[in-house]
Amino acid sequence: MSFVRFNAPMGIDFEALKGKAEEALREHNDKIEEGLDKAADFAKSKFGHEGQIDTGVEKAKDFLNKFDDTPDNPPAQ
Repeated sequence: MSFVRFNAPMGIDFEALKGKAEEALREHNDKIEEGLDKAADFAKSKFGHEGQIDTGVEKAKDFLNKFDDTPDNPPAQ
């Protein structure tokens, strides 16, 4: 039986993973926010607790906006 050996280090490159996650957040911020809104509407319809759900969604959006380079409300032209 033969073994294949790679010269790559073992483990996960967390810096690369972090970079890819941040890039995805920047590129798809609007879709993620849409998903949060839909999930919040569903949760409110099933469980109530509107205030708590809205607070959680706002905190999640604030976190997402740390990675977003574009303004939420672009200036009118």
